[in-house]
Amino acid sequence: MDIGLLVFLPVLGAIASLLSRLKRPGPDHVQTHALVALIAPAICLLLLLSYLPRIQSGEALVYSLSWVPEIGLGLAFRLDGLSWLFATLITGIGCLIIVYARYYFSGKDTAGRFFVLIQLFMTAMLGIVLSENLLFMLVFWELTSLVSFLLIGFTWSSRNARRGARMSLVITGGGGLALLGGILLLGQIVGSYQISDVLAATDTIISDDRYPLTLSLILLGAFTKSAQAPFHLWLPHAMAAPTPVSAYLHSATMVKAGLFLMARLHPAMGDTELWFSLITITGMVTLMVGAFVAMFMHDIKGLLAYSTISHLGLITLLIGMGSEMAMAAALFHLTIHALFKAPLFMMAGIVDQATGSRDMRNINGLWKTMPALMLITAIPAAAMAGLPLMSGYLSKKMLFSESLLVTAPHWANTLIPVWVTVAGLFSVAYSVRIFHNVFFNGQPVDLPHWPPRKKPAGMLVPLFILAAASLMVGLAPQAIYDNVIHLAVMATSMTQLPLYDFSALSDAQAPAMMSMIAMLGGIVFYLARGPLFAIHRQLPDLDAKNIFEQIMQQSIRFAQSLVYRLENGSLQRYLAFILVAAIAPALWMLGGYSGWQGPSELTEVNPMVVFGAVILCLSAIGVALFHHQRLPALLLLSVTGLFVTLAFAQFSAPDLALTQLSVEVMAVVIMMLALSFLPQTSPRESGAGRIVRDLGLAGLAGTGVALFAYAVLTRPAETISGYFLANSVPGGGGTNVVNVILVDFRGFDTLGEITVLGIAAVAVFAFTRDLHLKERVASAGTAKGYAEPHPVILQMVSRMALPIALLVSAYIFLRGHNMPGGGFIAGLVTAVALTLQYMAGGLVWAQERMLTHFRPLIGAGLLIATATGLGSWFVGYPFLTSAFSHMDWPLIGEFELATALLFDLGVYTTVVGATLLILANLGKLMTVAGPGQEVG
Repeated sequence: MDIGLLVFLPVLGAIASLLSRLKRPGPDHVQTHALVALIAPAICLLLLLSYLPRIQSGEALVYSLSWVPEIGLGLAFRLDGLSWLFATLITGIGCLIIVYARYYFSGKDTAGRFFVLIQLFMTAMLGIVLSENLLFMLVFWELTSLVSFLLIGFTWSSRNARRGARMSLVITGGGGLALLGGILLLGQIVGSYQISDVLAATDTIISDDRYPLTLSLILLGAFTKSAQAPFHLWLPHAMAAPTPVSAYLHSATMVKAGLFLMARLHPAMGDTELWFSLITITGMVTLMVGAFVAMFMHDIKGLLAYSTISHLGLITLLIGMGSEMAMAAALFHLTIHALFKAPLFMMAGIVDQATGSRDMRNINGLWKTMPALMLITAIPAAAMAGLPLMSGYLSKKMLFSESLLVTAPHWANTLIPVWVTVAGLFSVAYSVRIFHNVFFNGQPVDLPHWPPRKKPAGMLVPLFILAAASLMVGLAPQAIYDNVIHLAVMATSMTQLPLYDFSALSDAQAPAMMSMIAMLGGIVFYLARGPLFAIHRQLPDLDAKNIFEQIMQQSIRFAQSLVYRLENGSLQRYLAFILVAAIAPALWMLGGYSGWQGPSELTEVNPMVVFGAVILCLSAIGVALFHHQRLPALLLLSVTGLFVTLAFAQFSAPDLALTQLSVEVMAVVIMMLALSFLPQTSPRESGAGRIVRDLGLAGLAGTGVALFAYAVLTRPAETISGYFLANSVPGGGGTNVVNVILVDFRGFDTLGEITVLGIAAVAVFAFTRDLHLKERVASAGTAKGYAEPHPVILQMVSRMALPIALLVSAYIFLRGHNMPGGGFIAGLVTAVALTLQYMAGGLVWAQERMLTHFRPLIGAGLLIATATGLGSWFVGYPFLTSAFSHMDWPLIGEFELATALLFDLGVYTTVVGATLLILANLGKLMTVAGPGQEVG
């Protein structure tokens, strides 16, 4: 479980940072917040270092906890050489970013929020690289998109930040949907979502007909996350985020997630022509586009963003080549890129805060005022340029060497070496430019702050550590590669590989020549930048954010117009769409089907059943014909409900019959109250065409349902009723199978249903709480021509009927486990009896005599039902498991005690409270002489 701690420790750190922020708000406690935020990442880093000996021995640590095994979902983590490398970069650079942010956010109220979000993002990234289950990994994948949205839009008052955050979320979120489809297909092909199983099923995956689609969808998700062309535009516009965000997300973590996914799945899906073509071409385009555009960016972070895109393309190109040594070069460059790009972003933040600008046309000559920063920046800038003795020089020679080994397809063996050499030329040019323009190149021009504001020396510590690490890799590459990078390379090949020979790389002539051409060409390109910049200024000035916003607004307007055409408020139209969507495929598939008659014989026709069915049909037709007259339509609707009740009774379903009858009574009363606020008639709005359409759809739908019912009923079928009949007594302790199903076998469903009922009742209460629609002032006398609202005979009869009804309700409740009845029916009977009191005596009279409010009844019922289920947990049984026993008391005799009775009590209480809460609050609207603003 220690591997799981690596993922969830930053969550605890985020909670601790949140509590620290709440306890010590304000800009004066940034140092405290930073120290709190540093604890969890530092512990994770130490844990990872403690695992290194086991990883070096070739061990892959896997921890799994099954969750939903039916769909292959589980809490599973995997730590091998590849995940260890990425996790170490995530936590190690994360610690340095927190130290840097302590100074960057000094004196700002937003520091605490940053430390919370950055640790949540660290959790998401660790979840991606440590997940053993692909579905589990996908959850963390989407979490990175959500948290990065908050981090990019951190300065929410900035329009650019909001736009950049939206662009990032849309592009990476869209790629996440594609990745979801690809992972689901991959899981279907392999039969498992465990990475171990996927990596062992290479032949099965590649030979499957769905391989091209699966690979394309997975790569689409990876390309959007790792800013590959043409999905790269979100990354430059994410530079609106604070510099610590850019230094962490866009150099070492988020943009590397797609690269990790490609490297992880390479053993299972690589080494095919499709893999080579899709990834290599995408990497080549991204490499060149990023390198070329970076040269012409004037904003420091903008240049670094496009250079990051270029380097991501370089790594993608190497992964696409597919060979083991190309993968070694890819992971080597991925590591050193994080080491030299993060300090360059940090330098940009320091310069921005010190001078108030990031425009390299204005920032010049800072070596005089910031010499320490200049010396530290020289190392990562030289590494990015690929100068000799630097780590970047080695990774570029590895790239050049691997490009010369590509022999197929025919276009690649010449194009790729030339392409990467030209891209290397551009990288030298923009690396020289960022260093020369910022620290030399004359005097500053119109800077907001001059001389620069002095920054604390501690702010340079993270830069120094990363620059030193980058230099160390350049000076001792073999040791770093053998002990760290090679472990990751073996995890991507699943085989034992020879170590990369850096001495042989030093002796290679062709890569050295390509490096020299790139270096000299880059310097010449930079020296000739004046005319090139003049040509570049003549090109159209396109802002991707504006284009993206225009596309988004056009999409929104199109969606709105489509919605307005479809959703015009006509319920008939909505129902017509639903019926057409159901009828059309059924007609297409079953239009010529003739085998509706099954082998079972039809039962004899019962005249009374036929008579009831005819009345039921006529009443339903009458509802449709008289729907403009609301009261007759409601009466006919109640007739249909009554005959459905009789049908249940006829076919031996007394529980359903009792329930239907009680529901019908309450529904009619509530609908009568609702009709009180509506006109008694409704206008005729349907034309002849709509009537014909509706009749046709209704006829087709009704005929189809009748045919399906006929086909099913005339065929023998095995049902699960036998299981319930056999297990009702031994498993649930009751002979009333229907009640045992409700309170035991399907008790969780019943709990959900009463919860929904309670929520609906409380919603009615909330909506009508301060609503006043109609005034009906009670009069002492009766106006001429109007009936007495509360007849004396009805009052007397209802009061005498109340105790009898409650006694019947108690009897139905207590016998429900073994005979027709139960809590639901008993609750409805009680609600009907109390409703009669409201009707007979009026709302004011009844409410004055009500001993309790209705909302507490709902809450008590839900608590009783839930507590009954939890009780079984405490004794080691599944939730809502019933216990029962038979007892024999003198005079009373043998009787049963079951915990299901307590659950039924919760159902009963909830039904009574919810029904009366709805009734009383609808009735309250009809009088101004009521009991006040609240009823229930």
